[in-house]
Amino acid sequence: MSDVATTVTTVGHWINGAEVAPADARTSPVYDPALGVETKRVVLAEQTDADEAVAAAHTAYLQWRDVSLARRTTILFKFRELLNERKGELAEIITSEHGKVLDDALGEISRAQEVVEYACGITTHLRGHFSEQVSTGFDIHSMQQPIGVAAIISPFNFPAMVPGWFFPIAIAAGNAVVVKPSEKDPTAANWFAALWQEAGLPDGVFNVLHGDKVAVDALLTHPDVASISFVGSTPIAKYVYETGTAHGKRVQALGGAKNHMLVLPDADLDLVADSAINAGFGSAGERCMAISVVVAVEPVADGLIEKVVERMGKLRVGDGRRGCDMGPLVTKQHRDKVAGYIDVAIEDGADVVVDGRGIEVDGEADGFWLGPTLIDRVPVTSRVYTEEIFGPVLAVVRVASYEEGVELINNGAFGNGTAIFTNDGGAARRFQNEIEVGMVGINVPIPVPIASYSFGGWKDSMFGDTKAHGAEGVKFFTRQKAITTRWLDPSHGGINLGFPQTD
Repeated sequence: MSDVATTVTTVGHWINGAEVAPADARTSPVYDPALGVETKRVVLAEQTDADEAVAAAHTAYLQWRDVSLARRTTILFKFRELLNERKGELAEIITSEHGKVLDDALGEISRAQEVVEYACGITTHLRGHFSEQVSTGFDIHSMQQPIGVAAIISPFNFPAMVPGWFFPIAIAAGNAVVVKPSEKDPTAANWFAALWQEAGLPDGVFNVLHGDKVAVDALLTHPDVASISFVGSTPIAKYVYETGTAHGKRVQALGGAKNHMLVLPDADLDLVADSAINAGFGSAGERCMAISVVVAVEPVADGLIEKVVERMGKLRVGDGRRGCDMGPLVTKQHRDKVAGYIDVAIEDGADVVVDGRGIEVDGEADGFWLGPTLIDRVPVTSRVYTEEIFGPVLAVVRVASYEEGVELINNGAFGNGTAIFTNDGGAARRFQNEIEVGMVGINVPIPVPIASYSFGGWKDSMFGDTKAHGAEGVKFFTRQKAITTRWLDPSHGGINLGFPQTD
């Protein structure tokens, strides 16, 4: 056991402008993954807590929707400035609960900031349309109005960025939100709540409901929740989508991934090796956009593996607060599950080139460590290939041609992100058209779009037809209304029971 002394604190819900921790609440442990010790207990909601949070949000929404766009954007700009000033403390919170290194935590906060900045332009994004004289004496115009209470159910791997894809736009558009963060790293959500309050957001517009399946189901079925935004594994995303839509809610449910990097023979292998390291082992592989499979078009595999192994040997694994390259995994249970795939690879006849188990680390011995792992000649029937591992395990699959590589990617169940590495513009253009994946990189290993474009995959990586942030985010958090107007003299033309026609 670690001899690091820790003080266990309680993380409560944030409802209607204040932290709430019922004395008799169920709780769940929150760990510092680099120390391997419990540092906090987070309360877990019951139905009554969810009812309270949704009621607070609904009451606040009824006032917030009528607040002028000028006032809303003033608060958004203030929130942006406060976030920029204090993102260092948020990064420390994320590292202490998730384990990712501080630079990586700052990176995810920056991506959330992009969405805040996009939402600051909500006046432009909510513009309607106007058509004059569509029929004699008739004009028509459209309006985009908020939908009500928006629930956001976010995963452990990005406690700032993922909820930050949704709540800035939802709030800017005039909605109130209830965020249900992961119980593994809950504190960032409360930190956001306090920052919104300081920025001047009225109490109840931003609420935090901590919990497990009880909290999720309460939000999915609550009659006053208008929409659900979810990011997580594919089985849960499908459940969220089916349950939420069955209860009349608008749902965007982003699921799992198995992202491939297709490497053509003309690619710059130094660039590929750097990219494979960055995209495969950044945040210990706990990213839905991580590259987990390198599809090498022969004869490049041997030379590429040599370069990747050389770089892997220089990576420093340890406590994310010590300037290391890669931190621990989020929990012991998850670390053990990911490590188990190495045994699966051996059983399936793959070659374990670099085994990340039992490595030396710059951190406490009880941390949830697993070093970068490289596995070559992975059979496409192996669970190492077919399942989302969500850890620092990079698989290499060798193919004979571009066509075989594309077919392999397109036959996969997931369609979140992919990349091609080549110096052939024609091949790259062909790839971006033929590949059946929602986000595509060309010599870019993690093709996460900027905030003005939408984030989301295809196939089992996305349930629902409206993706995160960008114009689709605005569309998701608003309802369009069309208004037809006539101002005429007192003569109205008499009674006519026919269907209205233009003239």
